[in-house]
Amino acid sequence: MLKFLISLRYFMLIASLGAGLGALLMFWQGATRIINAGLASAQGDWKMAIGSVMSGTDMFLFGIVLLIFAYAIAFGFVFELSPEDRARLPAWMRVNGLNELKGTLVSVIIVYLIVDFTTDWPDIPV
Repeated sequence: MLKFLISLRYFMLIASLGAGLGALLMFWQGATRIINAGLASAQGDWKMAIGSVMSGTDMFLFGIVLLIFAYAIAFGFVFELSPEDRARLPAWMRVNGLNELKGTLVSVIIVYLIVDFTTDWPDIPV
């Protein structure tokens, strides 16, 4: 019974893979926005270029949040790594518990919200 319950952790891979695919989608969208910014600046539309760069940066940052979440779930809860392999991982990929994951995600989400607010700032009517 215990072995069955422990094997249920592999269902968390669905969340990890979903977050990883979401990160790839955000990186794609961010790259598209940056390309649009280049095209807009070539045409002299600086407001559109600035908005596209800020929007693209926002999407890249959200992609990073999703990627950190995907890695943390996979390497923190699903895969059993040897101590040597765990030591070789970057510090942001080493998760020692759910509270540490929540703390990392909260700090990254706060940075994302700050960037998101600044990208929405030009849209606020004065």
